[in-house]
Amino acid sequence: MRLPTLENLKGRLPAKGFRPRFALPLLRGPLRTLGPGSVASLLKIALDVAYVLLMLLTAGLLIAFVAAIFIPISNYNVTVTAHDGGLQQPLTQPLLLFGLGALTAWVGGFLLILRNLRLIFRTLTAGDPFRPENVRRLRAIGLTLATVTAGVWVAQGMVAAGLVPGQMDPQGFGELLTPIFSVLVVFVLAEVFREGARLRRESELTI
Repeated sequence: MRLPTLENLKGRLPAKGFRPRFALPLLRGPLRTLGPGSVASLLKIALDVAYVLLMLLTAGLLIAFVAAIFIPISNYNVTVTAHDGGLQQPLTQPLLLFGLGALTAWVGGFLLILRNLRLIFRTLTAGDPFRPENVRRLRAIGLTLATVTAGVWVAQGMVAAGLVPGQMDPQGFGELLTPIFSVLVVFVLAEVFREGARLRRESELTI
């Protein structure tokens, strides 16, 4: 039996640039960040799922808030714990309504933020991010985040001062640094998108 020589094998070797049939389609090109099938489209799906879940949670909290108005509350206590012990606080109807209302407003604020984020990522998935409406959406996100931050600060201060004095500390300025920084970043991004939309409009008029 004769072994095949190198000259005989040359005709059987695949040509240069041969790509096997089992190559994955996702590996044919670099991973895109914008457009259909990109990272933005995957994040858009995640935002859609989170938006639906948060909408269901908001609806459940609203139902609980309305039910707490008509259902009498009695003989219930809540325990507020601290480093040096705890405090037994009777669960009255005004206290329950305050807690449910504050929680509903907090979740509803993030629902509005997710709604605007979904619309922004819809334009990213379409490959057209610099639209004037995205500037308004980013500003709405910044205002909502600022309102939620201020509401949490006021609500925690009211609880610490009036409802459970000595058991809860109000928010300090250091705890507000991260939310304030986030609000400023969102407003800066809104200005970046506004400038991008202006440059795009000027280029279209030039063409």
